[in-house]
Amino acid sequence: MTYSKEEEEKENYFLSQVHQPFFTLGVVNAIILMLIFALTHKGVLHIHMDEELFHVYSLIFIVFTNIFTGFLFTTYPRYCGEEPIEKPYYLKVFTINLIGNVLFIIGLFIHFYLILASMLLLIFGHYKIVTKLRTLFDKSDAANLEDPFWILRAFKFGLYGNILMVLSTVFHPLEHFAVTFSFYMFLIFLTFSVGQRMIPFFSHSMEAKDERFVSAVFVLFIMKTLLVTFHTYEYVKIAEILLDVLLGAYLLNEFLAWKMLDKNAHAIIWVLHLGLFWLPLAFFIDALSLFAELMFDTDFVYLGMHLLAIGFLTTILIGFGTRVTYGHSGQPPQANGFVKSLFIFVQVVVLIRFLYSLNIGLSWDKNFLFDISFSAWLLLFILWSAKFLPILVRGKK
Repeated sequence: MTYSKEEEEKENYFLSQVHQPFFTLGVVNAIILMLIFALTHKGVLHIHMDEELFHVYSLIFIVFTNIFTGFLFTTYPRYCGEEPIEKPYYLKVFTINLIGNVLFIIGLFIHFYLILASMLLLIFGHYKIVTKLRTLFDKSDAANLEDPFWILRAFKFGLYGNILMVLSTVFHPLEHFAVTFSFYMFLIFLTFSVGQRMIPFFSHSMEAKDERFVSAVFVLFIMKTLLVTFHTYEYVKIAEILLDVLLGAYLLNEFLAWKMLDKNAHAIIWVLHLGLFWLPLAFFIDALSLFAELMFDTDFVYLGMHLLAIGFLTTILIGFGTRVTYGHSGQPPQANGFVKSLFIFVQVVVLIRFLYSLNIGLSWDKNFLFDISFSAWLLLFILWSAKFLPILVRGKK
């Protein structure tokens, strides 16, 4: 039996572009893994892994890493002026990640050793990603490689964080540092490194950037990581408050200097602006919450980290993911009413999570806010999937 060229292209469409399988894997896991976490937290399910470590590890290294891989395997070769990543290579990485992902979920309900095996496999997949990015960087003769350099460094830190996470499963005192390092030096710094390059470009900003901006933020992020690791001590928490204010003010001043804001910008641009400005805002709010914790001897349950993870990171990824999905399916990157509503709903998810932290810190005893918080996250990714997974899997109608 023979197939026409058109039939063959249709049959292989899902794997024909590098972002499609990785975006799909990341988004589907955003739903599955959050549901498992929520049911575990409520005592409905029992897993063979520390609940908090599972929550952080699964979101960083299974959800967001796959989404970032799809985006960077598409754009990083362009940053370096190199040819696109060859299909056999990205399919190999995707297969490794998919198998590691499935083993991880099965291991949660069977045995910890299976979880450990899956984590080691995911480390290997992460290593393959870093290796490819490093190869592209080393081959490049592009005039300006500063942004590719920082993106590569962030992904390498992700590899180190992944290894630290595995070590922390057997040496528990390492867990807090592993989580903090992976969050700030990989997840948030990577999002920042990509965002500070792409968002001004999409916004047609012609303003010159401070040449030391990214390197200065990198140093401040290292300081933030160390202070968070040891902020159980009161004097360390005071230093962290001061650093948060400094970091927020420095980021805000630079972002405003780019003169990107335009009330007439279309929705995909304004949602990226919104995500970018969540970065300094999250640090300002984190400073306030830490000050309140000192004054009232309470705990706002990682408020700053969740504002960064949802307000900054998720807002930007939803914006980038939408733009890439539209653009690479041959459709104009214009958001209709439904997609604009999704962008607004991301901010609703941020607000609900904010209220949940206030509920804990101020002892409101509104336990239903946890249910609303994780339900809003699930609904966000279910709605995005309903709109965009058919495009990722089959192409535009």
